[in-house]
Amino acid sequence: MEAYINALLVAIPSFSLLVLLEIAYGHFKGFQTYSFNDTLTSMTSGITQTIKNSLGLIFILISYPFLFEKISMISLPNTFWLWIVAFICIDFAQYWIHRLKHKVNIFWNIHVIHHSSEEFNLACALRQSISNLIGFTAVFLIPAAIVGIPYKIISILTPLHLFGQFWYHTRHIGKLGVLEYIIVTPSQHRVHHAINPEYIDKNLSSIFCVWDRIFGTFQEELDEVEPVYGVLKPVQTWNPFWINFQHLWRLSKDAFYTKDWKAKFYIWFKPTGWRPEDVKEKYPIDIIKDVYSQKKYVTKEGFENKLWAIFQFIGINITLYYFLTFFSDLNPVNRIEIGVVIMLNIFGFTTVMDGHGWSKLFEILRCTSALIYFTLPFQWNLYVDFSQIFLYFILTYLIITLISVFFISLPKKLIYADG
Repeated sequence: MEAYINALLVAIPSFSLLVLLEIAYGHFKGFQTYSFNDTLTSMTSGITQTIKNSLGLIFILISYPFLFEKISMISLPNTFWLWIVAFICIDFAQYWIHRLKHKVNIFWNIHVIHHSSEEFNLACALRQSISNLIGFTAVFLIPAAIVGIPYKIISILTPLHLFGQFWYHTRHIGKLGVLEYIIVTPSQHRVHHAINPEYIDKNLSSIFCVWDRIFGTFQEELDEVEPVYGVLKPVQTWNPFWINFQHLWRLSKDAFYTKDWKAKFYIWFKPTGWRPEDVKEKYPIDIIKDVYSQKKYVTKEGFENKLWAIFQFIGINITLYYFLTFFSDLNPVNRIEIGVVIMLNIFGFTTVMDGHGWSKLFEILRCTSALIYFTLPFQWNLYVDFSQIFLYFILTYLIITLISVFFISLPKKLIYADG
């Protein structure tokens, strides 16, 4: 876990810098692919996943070390080629996991957030799920276990494999010639994120596009078909928590309301988007039918709202940096407590961004509770020992937020804007 935390301390500022550079480049070229609230939602989605993974909030259905012990048949020498084979095994596994997420209702819930942005940029790569609470990746790594690839190699390469998928979330890079036949490129991944009928559920590979070509899911980006991004059931929120569990909530309601007892069970394992006929008629859900008439989700906010949101985002990131820097020194309870503080911060300020009437009351309660928590004598002494600077920062941040909530206006009522 500490190796993962150390990797994040490098990866997070690196990814943030690249996002800023893409924003600057888009401004310079007159082709901006970012919008304010959408970008903050993408960035905070990445933070929620960082917290969730750091706290180990997942139940492993079956572990890779267990599989390795039970089914390993050969022992390969630890050479450069072993690492290459391991990387290919991981990529092959991720293709099928990704395909499962797109094709089965219950698994779509742990992937929908990655597709939820109606923009396409590097920040979208950070929209990662916190609803994947059951770990089943090892099942797809059976080939790696059979050929005797040690867990240590898998554990090192897996985050690198994930980080390697960041760069191709961009609209500023065109087709890359011969590389289009070898690796996943920005052009191919634009197709993957598009909801056009020609593109949807295509290009599921992570690093090597050969899997799509072999298994029939490849689609080239067409000059005459401009990709339209998002999901067919628009999420209509800036709150990453609601995006994460929105599809699960819909499935749960359909399973509850349907009169078909069989459907209550198999709705979870039906193809993505399937609903029982009785609830489909009684509780219709708006679905985009003509992607070219898509209206993007926006809220109307003033300069004060944007300034307040930036202040919140900075506060979240400083708290996150403290959490990761002192992670090994914090006991499990304090890790959870700080993780909860960050998560509630994200939930609160993105709810304000959505313009919900109750969001101010939530922020008042959140800030008041956090102030009480950090000023309790035993907590105060603990955090002073780690970092007085952080403690004084978090108290200042909470007090400013608490006071400002009484003066800022909420963004205008939820609306759509022309896409």
